[in-house]
Amino acid sequence: MKENRPELVIGFAAETENVIEQARLKRSRKGCDWIVANKVGGDSKVMGGALNKVALISETKVEEWPEMLKEKVALKLVKRILEKLK
Repeated sequence: MKENRPELVIGFAAETENVIEQARLKRSRKGCDWIVANKVGGDSKVMGGALNKVALISETKVEEWPEMLKEKVALKLVKRILEKLK
């Protein structure tokens, strides 16, 4: 998507294994600037739970965020978006 592409494109990846590796591939394949990845399935209690642990992945960096309330993940992501778009 080159024409009318937003300044920042963010994707999401719910992975069952090799979360960082799979999310990096997905970010590149989909042409996202960032991808927010988390583990689902297995011993993960993300689906239906109040907590989440995500990684914010860009072309050059992986930030693994500590487990926190999903609302806090959303607020932290919004803050990062605002910082990027200023």
